Amino acid sequence: MGERWTTAYIPDQRGRVAVVTGANTGLGYETAKALAGRGASVVLAVRDVGKGERAAARMTGDVTVQELDLTSLDSVRAAAASLRSRLDRIDLLINNAGVMYTPKQTTRDGFEMQFGTNHLGHFALTGLLLELMLPVSGSRVVTVSSTGHRIRAAIHFDDLQGERSYGRVAAYGQSKLANLMFTYELQRRLATYGTTVAVAAHPGMSSTELARNSPAALRLPLTRLAPLITQTPAMGALPTLRAATDAAVLGGQYYGPGGRNEIMGHPRLVTSSPQSYDAAVQQRLWAVSEDLTGVRFPTAGSQRKPLPSGSAATQ
Repeated sequence: MGERWTTAYIPDQRGRVAVVTGANTGLGYETAKALAGRGASVVLAVRDVGKGERAAARMTGDVTVQELDLTSLDSVRAAAASLRSRLDRIDLLINNAGVMYTPKQTTRDGFEMQFGTNHLGHFALTGLLLELMLPVSGSRVVTVSSTGHRIRAAIHFDDLQGERSYGRVAAYGQSKLANLMFTYELQRRLATYGTTVAVAAHPGMSSTELARNSPAALRLPLTRLAPLITQTPAMGALPTLRAATDAAVLGGQYYGPGGRNEIMGHPRLVTSSPQSYDAAVQQRLWAVSEDLTGVRFPTAGSQRKPLPSGSAATQ
């Protein structure tokens, strides 16, 4: 397969079930639309149900909507319970939703907004849905990170919620670094099952609503340079789609645009920052995330008999 990977390479997704967070607009919308167009049953997991339903109406195929507010652990638990009640399986969980460069504020549970939404919300959702994935051979958890994981980024265990010192760029970097560390540690834990893998992706620079909270000093230059340094949401979604559907993808890999500095271009395998591969920090972050969310992931003994990818689920 050449490096100019496009949606034309997505294999037939009939019989597969995909849950995509933040799918009513931008990258999530393009990801969900492409999967539904190839035959997957797609659930748009979104905060605003009305916007989700309007987005679903613009897609072709089997598309439904699930309310999900990642800033509330109660909402995450309710959404997971609803999905477990109506789905027999999940083949793809696409952790796409996120916020970027928000002013200092907290989630309903008191977490710093970017860390709470981008990392903790998805950590909890994945843990609560994994029982629907572990029996499915070829299932994947794809978490969307960012090149921002390299910018002023570290996991500040002594001040995770930015209570003593807050910078919106550093907080975003921490959350996106956490996305990668979560993926790598999740893959280590999933390896014993042999059915589900964890993969990460990033969109490069894409023209979406995500950067609306950028500092004022950056907003005008970014607006003027946007035509030169950003790509469409459809192009930005390609790394996620490749991570989700390419048969050659392995657990623990990371996909991004193949152009210079990974800003634009067709998706390819990339590498993340050296600190993102620190296993000790990954494991510490995992333990802290479990404590903060109260979510424990399934153990090997809870796995049902594996189902082949794309088959009908059985109870």
